[in-house]
Amino acid sequence: MLSIELKKREDGTFLEESQELADLNQKIMYLYVFTGVSAVITLIYMCLIFCNCTALKKAIDVIDAASDFLAKTPWIVLTPLLFFLLQIIAVKLWLVSYFFVVSMNKIEPHSTIPQMKTFEWEPEVKWMAIYMFFGILWVTAWLEYMCKFIIMVSSTTYYFNSNGAEGEEGSAEVGTGYKFAILHTGSLAIAAFIIAIVRLIRTIFYYIARKAEESSGDNFAVKAIVRCAECVLWCIEKICDYINSSALAYQAVTGEDFCESAWKMLLLQIKYVGTFTFVNFFAKVFVFMGKVSITGANLYTCYALMKAFGNLDEGSANSVSSTLPIFLIVGAVTYLAASVFLSILETAVLSMLTSHAIDLDINNGEPKYGPPTFYENFA
Repeated sequence: MLSIELKKREDGTFLEESQELADLNQKIMYLYVFTGVSAVITLIYMCLIFCNCTALKKAIDVIDAASDFLAKTPWIVLTPLLFFLLQIIAVKLWLVSYFFVVSMNKIEPHSTIPQMKTFEWEPEVKWMAIYMFFGILWVTAWLEYMCKFIIMVSSTTYYFNSNGAEGEEGSAEVGTGYKFAILHTGSLAIAAFIIAIVRLIRTIFYYIARKAEESSGDNFAVKAIVRCAECVLWCIEKICDYINSSALAYQAVTGEDFCESAWKMLLLQIKYVGTFTFVNFFAKVFVFMGKVSITGANLYTCYALMKAFGNLDEGSANSVSSTLPIFLIVGAVTYLAASVFLSILETAVLSMLTSHAIDLDINNGEPKYGPPTFYENFA
């Protein structure tokens, strides 16, 4: 490994330069470690692709079919926007109600600053606030799963209305998705209830963990335990969300109840574990690349516009003193908007693959439905 050394003289000369070179050596070591870890991960990833080449081809076909579904039904992109606005409205109404509940506590002027107020939580009011907080978690999760279910039903109708073996591409019925979402409101509420409980536990743990860190000072052991526990809870939430989404994807095809759909979907994924793994992985990779690309392009457009209008020139009348907040806001809003719309592809991929797996099962391994894309490598 490259190493640079500079001995310190007796009169103290080169002390500052030696420290800088030591920092440079440390950065070089970190770079070597990062390169080695990246090489190992890349090697493992290439081995997985080589050993599951057939599953990879199937994954590409599923993603291609989901893209065809989105091209066939462009109006489906309005569904996430609609439910995102409904979530905003629900949160605003909840905030107003929550402030009314908080006002039931004993509020008094501050002891030293009269303009400020202090209040103490009453036990019954505190429980009311917790109940309201769980309620908004439940409502927002219910709206989120209803949006997913509408997309799943629409992509499922597109799959089973197609006869890919004869080159016939079917149509998707978005209205059917809304109708089925209303009929299966109870199942969506169950899925939302499960994920709301997990999110409530994460929030309570986060509050307790912050209090523990403050009381322990700068204790590294406490911080490490808290971070590990937060990671575990995050993984549990993702697992529960995937189980719920998979159950709803199966229910969108068969119309069975939520619990039975979850169990049968588990068995179906075990049977086609390689395909499901690769399809979901590549769908997430493509969605993430899309988010990053859109965010980067929008940030570059913002930079070009600011430069054209003289906002980046120090001597200009339109000069902006600090551009970092502007880029942060533009990047955050763009990434959020891209996440809302690109989530359609990820949801459509899961429901399309579920439909194809069910098609294989009920027809003894010979699919009869699906768009022509499925028959390129699935046959």
